[in-house]
Amino acid sequence: MLPNQQNLNQTMLDANQLASLQQTVGNFSPLQLAWASGYLAAKAEGASVAVLPTGSNVQASSTLTILYGSQTGNAKGVAKALAEQAQAQGLTVDCKSMGEFKPKSIKNVSHLLIVASTNGEGEPPDDAVALHEFLQSKKAPKLANLHFSVLALGDTSYEFFCQTGKDFDEFLVKLGAQQIAPRVDCDVDYDDAAQAWSAEIIAKSKDLLGSSEAPTNVVAMPTIGASSQYTKQQPYTAELSVSQKITGRDSNKDVRHIEIDLGESGLTYQPGDALGVWFDNDVELVAEIISALEFSANEPVEIAGESLSLKAALTSKLEITQTSVNFVSFWAEQSTNVALVKLTDDKNKLREFAANHQVVDVIKLAPAKVAAQDFVDALRKITPRLYSIASSQAEVEEEVHLTVGLVEYQQGDHLRAGGASSFLGKRLAEGGEVKVFIEHNDNFRLPADGNTPVIMIGPGTGIAPFRAFLQEREATDAQGDNWLFFGDQTFTQDFLYQVEWQGYLKSGLLTKIDLAFSRDQAEKVYVQDRLRENATEVYSWLERGAHLYICGDMSRMAKDVEQALTDIIIEQGNKTAEQAQQYLKDLRDAKRYQKDVY
Repeated sequence: MLPNQQNLNQTMLDANQLASLQQTVGNFSPLQLAWASGYLAAKAEGASVAVLPTGSNVQASSTLTILYGSQTGNAKGVAKALAEQAQAQGLTVDCKSMGEFKPKSIKNVSHLLIVASTNGEGEPPDDAVALHEFLQSKKAPKLANLHFSVLALGDTSYEFFCQTGKDFDEFLVKLGAQQIAPRVDCDVDYDDAAQAWSAEIIAKSKDLLGSSEAPTNVVAMPTIGASSQYTKQQPYTAELSVSQKITGRDSNKDVRHIEIDLGESGLTYQPGDALGVWFDNDVELVAEIISALEFSANEPVEIAGESLSLKAALTSKLEITQTSVNFVSFWAEQSTNVALVKLTDDKNKLREFAANHQVVDVIKLAPAKVAAQDFVDALRKITPRLYSIASSQAEVEEEVHLTVGLVEYQQGDHLRAGGASSFLGKRLAEGGEVKVFIEHNDNFRLPADGNTPVIMIGPGTGIAPFRAFLQEREATDAQGDNWLFFGDQTFTQDFLYQVEWQGYLKSGLLTKIDLAFSRDQAEKVYVQDRLRENATEVYSWLERGAHLYICGDMSRMAKDVEQALTDIIIEQGNKTAEQAQQYLKDLRDAKRYQKDVY
C-alpha cells in the first residue's frame, strides 16, 4: 500500500465504527445533530471551552458569556484561562470564538466579557469581523440589559494600539450596555495585566450573577495538541536538529530552513499553525548595554518578585532587541536629550524611531544616569516569537520545520540582529536546546474537502505555510488543484525551496506556479502583478470555489495583493468597487479568504 493511501485510510471509519455512529445518531433530533456536528468539528479543529450546567433549563441571564477575537491565539488563550477560572469559582460559562457566535444573538446575552486582539492597522481579527460590523450597523439592538467588560490586546509600537478592543467597548456603550469594569488595554507583555483584569472581573461577575454550588458539566473541546502539557507558559525544551541557509551566497537576505525535533513531547499541529519560540538574548549585546550604562553584570534586580542578576535579567527575561515607545519616552525624560524629548511630541515619528533602534542604540544616543532597577522596570518582558510552520506532521512526524529570515541591519559601527531569528539562525548550534510551544491558528486552514482548489500567495518567508499545505495535501491524497504565487528579489539567489516546487509540478500536485522576482529585470515585478496578468484564470478559480490564502508582509504586500484582487473582481466580474469589496467579504465570511500577515 502506498504511504499516502495508508494515511488516508487511517482517517476513515471502519465498518464497525460507522455502524456504531449511525446507531448513536439515529434518534437524534435536528438540533441534537447540529450540536453533535459542531462538537465533532471542534474536536477536530480546536475550539472553545463550553461550561454547561447539569440542569437543562438554565436561563441566559445566569450565564457568563466570554467571546474572543484572536488572530494568532493570544486572545483565545486568555479567554480560555478566564473561562476555567470563572468555572472554578462556580460560574456558568459559555466561552467561544466570535466566529462561532451569531451576532444577532447578543440580545439574549446578559453578561459578556470580550477578549480581543487587533489585526493589521486597527482591524479586527478575522473571526471578529462579523460581530464588529454588526454592532456598528443599524441592525444592532439596544442592549440596556447587558453588562460587559473588554480586555484589549495590542502592541504600542503600532499606531492603532488595541483599536479592536476600543471599538467593541465604544459600540456596546453606545447601544446602552453597562460596564462591569473599565476596559483594560494590554501591550505585548500582557500576562500580568490580563491576570489582574480576570481576577477583578470574576469577582464582580460573581456579585452580579451569583455563583452556584451545584455541579457543572465541562464540555471540553480541546485544541489539537491540548493533551500535551506544554504551553506558552510551560514550553517544551526541544532540540534544534537543522539550521540551513537556503538563500544563495550573493543574496541580500539570509533565510534559514530550521528543523526542530519535538521528541516525545506529544505536541501536535496542523498546517496553518505557528510555532512559538522562546529565546535568550545575545550575551555580547547584553554586555554592550551593561558597559554603556556603567552597571555591574552581577548587580541584583527584581522582576515580578524574582531576584536575579542584571546580566541574567537582560539575557533571558527582558526585551532588548525590540524597543517600545514607552521606553523611548522614559529615556527621553531621564536623559533630557533635546532630540529625544522633541521626538515624543510626534507619535508617528516616535513609533518609527523605536522600530529602527534597539535599546542599546537609544541609551548610547542620549547618555543618562539611572538606577539599574529603574532601567529594568522601563523595559518590556521578553515575549516569544511566532513563526508560521513550514511542515505537515503527516510528512515529518515528530519534527516541526520553520522558514526564518534572519533580521540584520547596520547601526553605526555595529551589526544589529533580531533576537529570535539570530538565536535560531546563528547563535544556537545544531543539537542545542530551544523552548517551544504550538500556537494554533484556526483562521488559516486548508479546506475540509480535499477536492477544493486553493490559491496560495506567499512571497519571501511567507512561503512557509504553503510548504506545509502541499505536504498535507500530498499525504492525504487531496485531489484539488493547487496554484502558488511566490516572489522575492532574484531567481538565482532567493527561490526558496525551488527543488521541492519543481518536484510538485512534475508530480502534478502543484497545478500551477507563478513567480515574481523583482530585481531580475529593469522594471520591478511583484506577486500582485502576476495576479493581474492571470486575472481571468484567478477569477475563474474563485468562481469555482477556490480558497484564497495570503501570507507575508502586512504593511505593503498584503494591501497591494488585496487591491489587485479587488481590481480583478471588478474587471472580470463586471462589478462595482462596492460589489467587489462585498465579494471579498463573502469569501472571508465563508473562510475562503484567509490571511496570515505580520
